[in-house]
Amino acid sequence: MSKKILIITGDAVEALEVYYPYYRVLEAGYEAVIASPTKKTLRTVVHDFEGWDTYTEKPGYQLDSHVSFSEVDPSEFDGLIIPGGRAPEYIRLDENVPRILAHFFETNKPVGAICHAALVLGALKDKSVFEGRTMTAYTACRFDVEQLGAQFTSDTLHVDGNIVSGHAWPDLPGFMREFLKQLS
Repeated sequence: MSKKILIITGDAVEALEVYYPYYRVLEAGYEAVIASPTKKTLRTVVHDFEGWDTYTEKPGYQLDSHVSFSEVDPSEFDGLIIPGGRAPEYIRLDENVPRILAHFFETNKPVGAICHAALVLGALKDKSVFEGRTMTAYTACRFDVEQLGAQFTSDTLHVDGNIVSGHAWPDLPGFMREFLKQLS
């Protein structure tokens, strides 16, 4: 039976951070399921670094989610990927997200968190899973990583136990290589 990977996201997900993992998981022969607050067509965004003090944002592609968060039975999945963009700002508020996250940490299954995904991890009620751990994220999320109880590293890719964390979309090749290693 093929492994099954859950990707949780919503509108304003960074396009590369959802498409690259989605297709990479499929390429590896696994099933990829995109979940969002409601099953719908998602609007992605393109973040770029164009000389501003922060990233710029433009509309991206549309992408269908397969299930709503309320329909997710996390025990059916072998790994979790949380893309960044602006989606993490609001998907963390969904009442189902803590339940979904908790399963992956309680069972020590791989969790891939890139860019602003640290915001979603903040929805986990038991922050003790982050104590003594090190993670990276987009630089603006440093304080969010520290609020989790983890140590922030400025490395663009970091693996600590079952958590694979990445800084931003330019780090996707290493991020996905390490995430897929965790599934083996």
